[in-house]
Order: sequence, then C-alpha cells, then structure tokens
Amino acid sequence: MAEITGLVLPFFGLILLGYVAARITKQPHEAMGWLNTFIIYVSLPALFFKLLSRTPVEQLARWDYVLTSMAVTFSIFAVVFAAAFLIRRSSMAEATVQGLAGAYGNIGYMGPGIAILAFGEPAAVPVALIFCFENIMHFTIAPMMMALAGGDHRSAGALVAGVARKIAFHPFILATAVGVAAAWLQLVPPVPVGRLIDYLAQAAAPCALFAMGVTLALRPLKRVPVELGFIVPMKLIAHPVAMYLGLSLVGDFEPVWIYTAVLLASLPTATNVFVIAQQYSTWVERASATVLVTTVCSVATVSALLWLITSGTLPPDLFP
Repeated sequence: MAEITGLVLPFFGLILLGYVAARITKQPHEAMGWLNTFIIYVSLPALFFKLLSRTPVEQLARWDYVLTSMAVTFSIFAVVFAAAFLIRRSSMAEATVQGLAGAYGNIGYMGPGIAILAFGEPAAVPVALIFCFENIMHFTIAPMMMALAGGDHRSAGALVAGVARKIAFHPFILATAVGVAAAWLQLVPPVPVGRLIDYLAQAAAPCALFAMGVTLALRPLKRVPVELGFIVPMKLIAHPVAMYLGLSLVGDFEPVWIYTAVLLASLPTATNVFVIAQQYSTWVERASATVLVTTVCSVATVSALLWLITSGTLPPDLFP
C-alpha cells in the first residue's frame, strides 16, 4: 500500500492543489489561457517527441494493439450511446455526449503522467499510440454524430475538411509524427536542443494535472445527473475490464503495454467532453458534472487497479 500511495498521492495531489489554489485565489477562467497553451502546444508535445524519438521503430507499428484498443473504446461508446438513446430517451446529440463521457478518458492530461510514473518510460509508446488513434476516432465521431443530429449545419465537405484539419494539426499528433520520424531516421537533437526538450517534458505532467484541478474548481457541481448511474461504472470499471479482456484475447503484447492500455481506459472522463458539449450547446452542465464526479471516483478505482497490477494479482495476460 505504501507503493500505491507513493504513486497515487503525487498524481492526485497535484489535481487537489490546483483545485484548492483555484478556490482560494478565485482567478477568472480566462487566467488559464496561457497555462493551457504551454501544456497543449509546448510541454506535452515535447514529452511525446522525447520518448518516441528514442524508441526502436519496430515497436511503433503494432496495428493489432491500436485496432484492439480502438475497438474496445468504440464499443463502450456504442453501449453508452444506446443506453442513453433507447432507454433514457435522450436526443441523438445528448446521447452522443453521454457516449463520449463513457468512452473518452482523460488520456491527454492524465495519461502520460500516471502511466510513466507507474510503469516507467516503456509506457510512453503505448500511451502515444492510444492517444493519437483514439483522439482521431473521437474527433471523427463527435462532428459526424452531431451532423446526423442536426446540431452541425456545415456541408459534408466542410465537415470532412474540419475533421481532417483538427486531426492533422493537433499538436500532440504532430509531435508524435515527428517523434516517429526521428526514431525512423535515428536523429538525435543537438545537446542544447535536447536539454530544452528535457526541461519542457519534465514540466508536462505537473502542469497538466495542476491545470486539471483548476478546471474542476471553476466548474462547480450543481446537481448529479441521473445518467451518471450508468456512465460512471461504464467509464471507470467496464472500460478497463473490456480493455483487459480484449487485449488478452488478441494476445502477444508486452505486459507493460497491456497494463498501460488498461490504466488509460480506467481514467475519468476527459475535459474535452465538456468542451464538445459547449461547442454544440448540448448536455453542458451535466457533462461538467460527469468530469468532476468521475475524477473524484477515479481516486479509488485507479488506486485499486494500480494495487492489482503492482501486487501481481492481475496477470498481464488472462489467456496466455
């Protein structure tokens, strides 16, 4: 338990510090702008580049791993969407946001920090692969479903171009592509540039987690939506269990890759789900509540998962 506390306390402690600091200082939401810019456009891309550029290129072509993780995540989205649309009788737009809330984990801000803290630098490659391809999937699903729901009034051509632009120019995806190219060409940055990249990469996790705590504080919980009764267990329990079963069935993956994917699947709802809800003026307050509730509950569920992994209780492959 001391080992688990050593992993979880710094991680969730940074989120708590951001939350407390925001509640005490009462800075406006706009004050987060430059910190978010640093995290999204500078620090996390530097981390992805640094770790991927040092990885043997043959490890970066595991399409069976990528496709399995994407299939599991999409299945969770489909189940939550169906429950919201068919059982709760939500509109298609609301069901889409609920589906994203159940499947779109905070793998950008929280993923690299907790995976590398728990499993070391070997976790960087599966983190980057899952992040890039799952984000491509979510960037595609959201506008497509909103267009079908009538919430996106752009033409088909403009819709496709917007999705392609968002994918092609996302700083994390660009950094991953450059890192893969550097690994393939075996390029090593000059020493001063390498040191700058190291400094930026070291700041990625603390800044991202602190910013997440601030964001949660600026969106207080007004009421608990009924839909959280199925969204929370789907996101925090069903998603990691399904990921573990799916990767075990396909098999032939390094233990750290399986554990990393399961850990990322266990993370709470991404703040991007709230951003998407705001963009389409759909399920906004309840999306904010979902981010907050899943984040608070994940302290217990992620801690339990890390104990199962580090204690050896959870084997790396259920069907060896």
